[in-house]
Amino acid sequence: MLLPDPMSAPSPQQLVAAAQQTLGMGKKRGLPRTVCLHLSGEVLAVARGLKPALLYDCNCAGSSELQSFLEELQGLGFLTQGLHILEIGENCLIISPEHACQHLERVLLGSIAFVDVSSSLPHPCVRSLDQLQDLKSLIAEIITHLQGMQRDQSMAVSCSRLCSSDWNLCTVFGILLGYPVPYTFHLNQGDDNCLALTPLRVFTARISWLLGQPPVLLYSFSVPESLFPALVDILNTWEKDLRTRCRTQNDFTDLSISSEIVTLPAVAL
Repeated sequence: MLLPDPMSAPSPQQLVAAAQQTLGMGKKRGLPRTVCLHLSGEVLAVARGLKPALLYDCNCAGSSELQSFLEELQGLGFLTQGLHILEIGENCLIISPEHACQHLERVLLGSIAFVDVSSSLPHPCVRSLDQLQDLKSLIAEIITHLQGMQRDQSMAVSCSRLCSSDWNLCTVFGILLGYPVPYTFHLNQGDDNCLALTPLRVFTARISWLLGQPPVLLYSFSVPESLFPALVDILNTWEKDLRTRCRTQNDFTDLSISSEIVTLPAVAL
């Protein structure tokens, strides 16, 4: 186990049991062991500031089950700070309010770009946040919400909900998950996009945590290959920042960032 003090760290078996007992949804067979360990690694990565949030999608467990899971991890001494469960629509994100606010404040300063893939466009194009004023206001709203959570934050696991009836959840989740180039599109044109048969450069960031286990997937996102030259500076800055954050902690090692080009007949966002 790649941890600073293995004597005080919970065993993989304890982490698996915590996830299976709290997130099993009453089923005899809980989540697979590999899923439990990867989820625990992702939660730790959020707590250490390596990613602003994680979107829970292992099964249909909701905020109450996730709260129980995080409290179990705290009881094991696995987490040394309280995390927050943010409900948006039918989705739950596990976030560190402190790290998420810092990330969103950088977004407001222009640290990321957006790729507009609206179906009415002949091809994807780059947008800045200044061109998306509604989104800018939304990010400010989320920051205000999370700052309130920060003020109330203790070791307790907290939960809250944000109303999202007219939000582009694809874009919002891309921002909250820390993608340097989230996709955006006009909601009034439906869910279609102009990415079909468009070569995409898919970036993947993984980091080692438990000996003998697969690395934790920190990030996976794509950008149209045709826009890569226009986005390379933002992508390089994102990578440099991630590597810097990785050097400030001792739980994870061997960050690996790779990319490959894929072309798909249709892309669901």
